Amino acid sequence: MANSESKAKKSPVGDFFRALGSDCREIGTTWAEGDGKTKLSFLIFGIGPILRGRALVGALHLALEILLIAFIAGFGWQYFSKLLTLGTVETNASGRVTTYGDNSFLILLFGLLTLCALAALIFVWRMNVRENRTEELLLKDGKKLPDNHTDFLSLFDSHFDVTLLALPVLGVFVFTVLPIIFMICVAFTNYDATHQAPSKLFTWVGLKNFRDLFSFGQDGFGSTFLTVLAWTLVWAFFATFLCYFLGIAVAMLINKKGIRFKKLWRTILVMTIAVPQFVSLLYVGKLFAPDGLINGTLLKWGLIRSALPFWTNPMWARITIIVVNIWIGIPYMMLIATGLLMNIPEDLYESARIDGATPWQMFRSITLPYMLFVTGPFLLTQFTGNLNNFNVIFLLNQGNPKSMGMVGGAGGTDLLVTWLYKMTINDTNYKMAAVIGIMVFIVTAVISLVVYQMLPSVKDEEGFQ
Repeated sequence: MANSESKAKKSPVGDFFRALGSDCREIGTTWAEGDGKTKLSFLIFGIGPILRGRALVGALHLALEILLIAFIAGFGWQYFSKLLTLGTVETNASGRVTTYGDNSFLILLFGLLTLCALAALIFVWRMNVRENRTEELLLKDGKKLPDNHTDFLSLFDSHFDVTLLALPVLGVFVFTVLPIIFMICVAFTNYDATHQAPSKLFTWVGLKNFRDLFSFGQDGFGSTFLTVLAWTLVWAFFATFLCYFLGIAVAMLINKKGIRFKKLWRTILVMTIAVPQFVSLLYVGKLFAPDGLINGTLLKWGLIRSALPFWTNPMWARITIIVVNIWIGIPYMMLIATGLLMNIPEDLYESARIDGATPWQMFRSITLPYMLFVTGPFLLTQFTGNLNNFNVIFLLNQGNPKSMGMVGGAGGTDLLVTWLYKMTINDTNYKMAAVIGIMVFIVTAVISLVVYQMLPSVKDEEGFQ
């Protein structure tokens, strides 16, 4: 019973509501014990600090209030008021006259932006209330409030982090957070080729798109989704671990005593990194084409009777992509492994040799544990990156070959991210593309969180000291 109570006390939901309750009590106390300046600040932000001589702080709060209210009332409200329906008046084109109606796309975009502005207004209001409470407590204790000069200098001293990060945080919100929120909302609409703004309206459909994704009927996406998801996981596994272990093997081979021209071999391997992937992958894709150099040479020599189906057979295409990715990934891992192998104390290997350990036993007990300990987070990053590795798949064969049994334009080698791209660009099926985008995030987040907790460098940070 005691354990369950302690878990309830430490639950995030409980902490949130306790913090919310404490915040509300503080606001009530500020109103009840505050003077006229404080009470007036509940309506006119910053008026309290201005009347107390802190014009800079008060003017900042007041300016933010004016800007946010002006945006909400003067521009955003016309869209926010239609957010629940995403518009009701369709564009009417009769003859040469076009009467424009509601634009669902703009209603959703600017409606969300207005909602964020409302949240920002509440946040600024709370900061304003807290500022008034802090000033009143200082005055009650007989202390002097900071003057405007001190407040200005604090922007470049004690509050320099706020000054420095203000614009970057705003940029991250506008160009990263808001598009993500917009994409999530699109997943709950019927925004597709038949509902294109501004000529056609789209509206909310709830969880219908998610039900379609896991539906195995004739028009369902379930079978295609599971096929693409399985290949995405298989691809990420082989693309990560084959390059990882082969890269270590190549680094150990080049670093081995007695190997000549070490710099030459490293230079040759690094050339694959120096050449842009956009160029090399397109070139390699043409090499393996039915009429490409490889099939042409094999046919000319009489080694095969017909072109090998590198890109026309799904299994051949998947194996070819994995092999080509090895050629791309080994050099990068070789460089990382070369530096790490030089940091392993030679005394460990000498002691192992004296005890009669074989090279395989030394690799398994010394080299591999050290490499996994140091490169564990990097390995996880590579795996999650390969889950969304658009370049290799799309530049080699555009996710082909296509299959009549797969919906949404998916091909035999499509990853979730390339399938999403095709549905967005080719089919303009934005609603299902948004759903798949959410699923990509869920798969990546779950794998990252689970594996991260299993990494040796996370479980025991000093385990290899």
